[in-house]
Amino acid sequence: MDIHTLFLLLCIGLFAGIASGFVGIGGGMIIVPALIFGLGLNQHMAQGTSLAMMIPPIGILAVVSYYKAGQIQLEYAGILALTFVVGAWIGSKWALSINPSVARLIFGLLMLFVSGRLILQSWNNLNP
Repeated sequence: MDIHTLFLLLCIGLFAGIASGFVGIGGGMIIVPALIFGLGLNQHMAQGTSLAMMIPPIGILAVVSYYKAGQIQLEYAGILALTFVVGAWIGSKWALSINPSVARLIFGLLMLFVSGRLILQSWNNLNP
């Protein structure tokens, strides 16, 4: 690995960590696009790499902060974690069975849809 790649990975990881701790996003919304556009990975490689980096204690310090502030529903988190494992396995099988360009298109459309909903909802709340 060259120094440029290392620097990009450090920047991507730091930014995604900050975003994850701040608004709860990171892997899909930041890391996957950054790996595609910043390092030239294909959609499947970017998704797999993003999932692999989440295996270690994901956001452990952020979780501790939220837990100490009483801002975690442990029951919800447990159910989500269990179903996420199954869903991630199903999703990975499905994603790997389609063309990487189709996977990227679906990913982009989903991000566009979510972004549009968030923008419209926030705009409506600012202008009652």
